[in-house]
Amino acid sequence: MIELSAPVGESNGRVALVTGAARGIGLGIAAWLITEGWQVVLTDLDRERGSRVAKALGEHAWFISMDVADEQQVTQGVAEVLGQFGRLDALVCNAAVADPRNITLESLDLAYWNRVLAVNLSGPMLLAKHCAPYLRAHNGAIVNLASTRAGQSEPDTEAYAASKGGLLALTHALAISLGPEIRVNAVSPGWIDARDPSARRAEPLSDTDHAQHPAGRVGTVEDVAAMVAWLLSRNAGFVTGQEFVVDGGMTKKMIYSA
Repeated sequence: MIELSAPVGESNGRVALVTGAARGIGLGIAAWLITEGWQVVLTDLDRERGSRVAKALGEHAWFISMDVADEQQVTQGVAEVLGQFGRLDALVCNAAVADPRNITLESLDLAYWNRVLAVNLSGPMLLAKHCAPYLRAHNGAIVNLASTRAGQSEPDTEAYAASKGGLLALTHALAISLGPEIRVNAVSPGWIDARDPSARRAEPLSDTDHAQHPAGRVGTVEDVAAMVAWLLSRNAGFVTGQEFVVDGGMTKKMIYSA
């Protein structure tokens, strides 16, 4: 069940494209931007759910189906956005094959490896490539959703970790190539409880889950969305090529077994 409440702020006349926005962090980012007056285009492979959440978000949300790893679909999707709104001011690359799956290296299928890298790394490159001319016209910004797994791992997560590490490198490369007209930054979430509200109520996280974080709690989609919104704003005009970690301090915590 989808439960959304995104009061619309006064329109700022700007248009954002958010990928992987049918659920989780992507949906949270889309909803937050709408409260700040953005027109938001949501994309996802899940056409049925994407259409439903866009309808729930109201007239400032518009949905298009897109496989970000397919250049033809990316080209067509960007053309649809320009045809509908005539401009593009921000790109948020959130779509990802997000399940690390914990496949041992010896069992890792090359097709799965290639699909993870195609979506998580080639997708943001293709979107930046085809959105750049329109973002440049309005001094726009790109935010890539990476992960703390780019810098630390649990066993058997090679494809996901490699894709997110590559995305951080792609971020600073794009910042140098596309600046000064387009700023490019990355946000690396840690543990974010991105489940639907009904699932969070049915199976709440434990006190231990929250207490292990230096910030005292597990993160929410709003924590990530607030950072993304700031990076897209004029207030971040001197910020580009950077990674912003949103993990409640976990990557700075020294942990040893007792």
